[in-house]
Amino acid sequence: MTAELVAHGRREYGFPQFQDGLWWQERRPEESGRTAILHEAVEPLAGVDARTRVHEYGGRSYLALPDGGFVFVKEDDQRMYRTSADGQVTVLTPDDGARYADFTLSPDGTEVWCVRESEHAEGVTRAVVAVPLAGGEVRVLVAGADFYACPTASPDGRRLVVLSWNHPQMPWDGTCLQLVQDGTTVTLLGGPGESVLAPVWKDDSSLYVISDRSGWWNLYELAVDGSALRPLCPIDEEFAQPLWELGGRPYGILEDGRLAVLHGRGDQRLAVLDPEDGTLQDLDLPYTTWHPALAVSGSLIAGTAAAPDLPWSLVTVDVAGGWTPVATPVADLPDPIHLPRPSELVARGRSGRSVSAYVYPPSDTSAGPAPYVVFVHGGPTGHVGTDLDLGKAFFTSRGIGVADVNYAGSSGYGRAHRERLRGQWGVADVEDVVAIAEELARAGLADPARIAVRGGSAGGWTVLAAITATRVFSAATSYYGLSTVEGFSEESHDFESRYVSELIGPVDPSTREPLARAHLTSCPVLLLQGLDDPVVPPSQSTRFADALKRAGMPYAYLEFPGESHGFRKQETIIRCLEAELSFYGQCFGFTPPGIPPLDLA
Repeated sequence: MTAELVAHGRREYGFPQFQDGLWWQERRPEESGRTAILHEAVEPLAGVDARTRVHEYGGRSYLALPDGGFVFVKEDDQRMYRTSADGQVTVLTPDDGARYADFTLSPDGTEVWCVRESEHAEGVTRAVVAVPLAGGEVRVLVAGADFYACPTASPDGRRLVVLSWNHPQMPWDGTCLQLVQDGTTVTLLGGPGESVLAPVWKDDSSLYVISDRSGWWNLYELAVDGSALRPLCPIDEEFAQPLWELGGRPYGILEDGRLAVLHGRGDQRLAVLDPEDGTLQDLDLPYTTWHPALAVSGSLIAGTAAAPDLPWSLVTVDVAGGWTPVATPVADLPDPIHLPRPSELVARGRSGRSVSAYVYPPSDTSAGPAPYVVFVHGGPTGHVGTDLDLGKAFFTSRGIGVADVNYAGSSGYGRAHRERLRGQWGVADVEDVVAIAEELARAGLADPARIAVRGGSAGGWTVLAAITATRVFSAATSYYGLSTVEGFSEESHDFESRYVSELIGPVDPSTREPLARAHLTSCPVLLLQGLDDPVVPPSQSTRFADALKRAGMPYAYLEFPGESHGFRKQETIIRCLEAELSFYGQCFGFTPPGIPPLDLA
């Protein structure tokens, strides 16, 4: 498996919309990570990078309009633009540095309602605003909270609901569903200990909404007057995922009144839910997991889906029967014999808690215990599923196994599992990752002297914490990982500025942060960092590299100009994968053919 094929397979499709056909946005690594807007597979405005950076993670960056045009956010200035059906482009918002996301058309069709993020000398503020499509002054509809999401108008246009939350809460900790009517704002549902997500109006007097008040993100029907809150299908499964990106909904209303929903533990399946009797029927599809942004029109559903043998693709499904892949990043996959198939491995850590991982054995297992890389996802509220990842096949096709861990704090397994990490970051996550590595060796799958660990962002913190607190791993790779909390809230962006302190808890950070213990690092380290990263600034990697140099530990530090948080460019992805492989070869005792050697300092 070549790094070029892996990079091409990182083309991402998302946020579909039905409006006189199917629209979607598409991130292209081969075009420096540009986000394109497409309508029926045609790009109506070629060459434009349409990317919103609200919360830095962005999300949906466009809204198709009934007149054949669309609005979008341009990456280089974050202003909103309108494109007419004949291709004429006009700017809608002032050049004041504000950012926009989470778009919906006003009931009368004259405005776009959305979230605006503005930075001032005294800090960052957000509001729900109305942007006139004909041009003119932007109006504030709701303000006062630190964060907003999901502005949704009632069918008659008399009421607006929004989600809001305040520091230090994250949207998976606690949000409020607020009703705005006649200049008055009241809270209908939620609070600091309840995560409410994805409101969708059923009619003028009631709406559907997702809440984790039961310990799981389940669907409810809520009367706007507060007289009733009815669970639709109360089960110990998740019907939503964490709100990192704005502008998507994990369910929608079909023409017959039933709901197209996603549900499951870890992987999420597409199903139809009858809100009247609570019956849940999975659709017979080859796809086993979905991105939490569905579009629904009549009996049609559009979304991005994958399976162990199918890459993430844009798919349409007719509930009456049949499905169609609309766009896929890799038209001709390698023979399935070269693609790793996951199996679940459960281990028990030193505290007695169980942790699960998906294991992808190397293609050739005839030589006995193999070298392994333990993957640590970011977030840390992310989660890993069984979807096809050509990046894993890059290693397994070369004799290196992969184990992907759903450690404490991962989403997909209920609120209690997410909250296992609260106050225990750098402890519970490290214990879980180490437990999987030790179980791989105990089961005879991995060579205990050749187990590496790699992760990005919050996963990079776990990687660096693990190698400064244990001696289990023989190599470690950190993609833009945190190494210290000192100064992080001042250096990082506003969205996560209080998050780290909530994860660490009321302890001296130096007792668990990697930088303070860098002199105890137990193995060589590869550090990969984007120089334009507003989430994890480059100083997080450079300071750790300097500490490794002082400690005399072999390391490599690679910087990438023009890359932000999460690498987007094809050449960066290729360089990183080949550097990783050369690095593991040096640590594990082999020389990968055809791969440029990585110099270790």
